[in-house]
Amino acid sequence: MTTQSVISTSNSQEHSTTKTSQYALWQILAIWFAAAAPMGLLGWLVHPSLSQGLPAVDRGLLWMKLDLLGLVWQFALSMFILYREEGNIRLATISRRFWLNNPISPRTGRKDNRLWWMLIPLMLLTVALELGLAPFLTEAWTNLFPSLAEPPSRSLDALFAPEMQARWVGAWNFFALFVVTSLFNNFLSEEFLFRGVLLPKMNGLFGKWDWVANGFIFGVYHLQMPWTIPVNILFGWLMAFSAKHYHCNWFPIILHNGQAFYFGFLILGLVLGLA
Repeated sequence: MTTQSVISTSNSQEHSTTKTSQYALWQILAIWFAAAAPMGLLGWLVHPSLSQGLPAVDRGLLWMKLDLLGLVWQFALSMFILYREEGNIRLATISRRFWLNNPISPRTGRKDNRLWWMLIPLMLLTVALELGLAPFLTEAWTNLFPSLAEPPSRSLDALFAPEMQARWVGAWNFFALFVVTSLFNNFLSEEFLFRGVLLPKMNGLFGKWDWVANGFIFGVYHLQMPWTIPVNILFGWLMAFSAKHYHCNWFPIILHNGQAFYFGFLILGLVLGLA
């Protein structure tokens, strides 16, 4: 067998997960519901019932803990689906099934480490969307549907009010809660489930528009935060496109973590008493 044949065979094997065992519509919707329903229940039933009478800052902390609970469930769901499909949850299996590999050139079908540089314009685009379009889109959405606006009881603004700064000095438990929540939110739960479990197996139903469908269901999954749905659809498209285009889910994972790094440094400054 020639070297070129070996390379072609290897490339075919790398892309085989996108061509076989594709999900039907009911499977996609069932996985979406299994992720979205618990988050909606935690946000609109559990949190209101447990937060009655709590100060605003404690309501915010309660929501962070409940949100983490829902995210851990999504990670467990991803691992359960992976085990059912692959028979194991070894790191090698996770990497292959969830596209946790070096980026692959859409032109040659081969891994190309130079493509990591594409993260720079993608991150700049993410910042531009976050700071430019996102506030306008959220305001327009909530003006159109006022009932979907963020309720005061769910806002995290009270956590960062000037009068609260002294409370967070030395509060490493608060920093740890944020770090663990971010780890699950931006990597082990939402990205594992939507870009890892779902995206590689949506091509059979949606063809070349699988990334569009994936970004859309990612956005509307945010039932616990309906005021963010349009923005999350937009970001979902960006993350799903980058994953599909380069056959590499490290792209959306890194893009998803941008805001977490910003708030992580902010909270670290509060804990260290530097704010």
